[in-house]
Amino acid sequence: MIKIKAVDSLQEKENELSLMAEEPSGETSADEIEPAKDKKNLVTRQRLSFENRKLEKRIVRLCAKAIIDFNLIEDGDKVMVCVSGGKDSYALLDALVRLQGRSNVKFELLAFCLNQHLPNFPLDKLVNHLEKIGVPYLIEDQDTFSIVKSKYQDPRNFCSLCSRLRRGIVYRIAKEQKVTKIALGHHMDDVVSTLLLNMYYGGRLKSMPPKLLSDAKEHIVIRPMIYIREKDLKRWCKVQNYDIIPKLCGADDKCRREMKELIEKMDKEQPGRVENIFKSLGRVAPSHLMDEEVFDFVNLKAQPQEEKEQN
Repeated sequence: MIKIKAVDSLQEKENELSLMAEEPSGETSADEIEPAKDKKNLVTRQRLSFENRKLEKRIVRLCAKAIIDFNLIEDGDKVMVCVSGGKDSYALLDALVRLQGRSNVKFELLAFCLNQHLPNFPLDKLVNHLEKIGVPYLIEDQDTFSIVKSKYQDPRNFCSLCSRLRRGIVYRIAKEQKVTKIALGHHMDDVVSTLLLNMYYGGRLKSMPPKLLSDAKEHIVIRPMIYIREKDLKRWCKVQNYDIIPKLCGADDKCRREMKELIEKMDKEQPGRVENIFKSLGRVAPSHLMDEEVFDFVNLKAQPQEEKEQN
């Protein structure tokens, strides 16, 4: 009797386990987990794809806005885009290629790179990128880095002479290639940091204009990315997976680095402040400043009521 009972209890237990296996337990099986994971990954990819398309549209739209606002590119222009291998110049070239294909304004593009013989400069990386983009390009080989090093021992002093040498070569190439506009990859953060640098260390209100006539009045320099924040360009760089060439000259511009850190602090503590500083450059009130060359304070006089009535 006891033996039969044991068998019956065992049978009941097996039946119970069988029923538990058949009934839904509220837990997800392995077969159900995989489709759920796939669906979640698909949603994530779709969301990222959507955000990336928004970012692309934003960058191209802001470039187009700057071009329209300041008449940066006109029909028939030949635009030379200065490409260094950094994120900014890559993004600029990318945006202009997209605009070239969509705009009613017809213009040519020429990518230009100056090989300054920087140590370990991977010129092949830059050439591969330009080949991939499919735009005409020109590489100028000039060992300006040796000239700069021969003049200055401290790398902190490189920037001024290097930029002058580079500018002279850019202008010469632009003339030889019959270029009508020279495009640089400066963005909003560059404009604001340059303004702050001039105020802090130069005692003057001066920044980077969207459109500049060279001193010799032979060349027009344009900055189509002035409405774009650097953080957006960094995101775009990751999306496009650019093969970025890092800074190799060894120069450390302490003052500009200080301004960059200040901008980062403003973004963190007071969002929108950098944009407001940038906007102030287009809302100048000369009568509320102190420059006698732009406003005649000396001959400023009140107008009596009688004269107002006569006028």
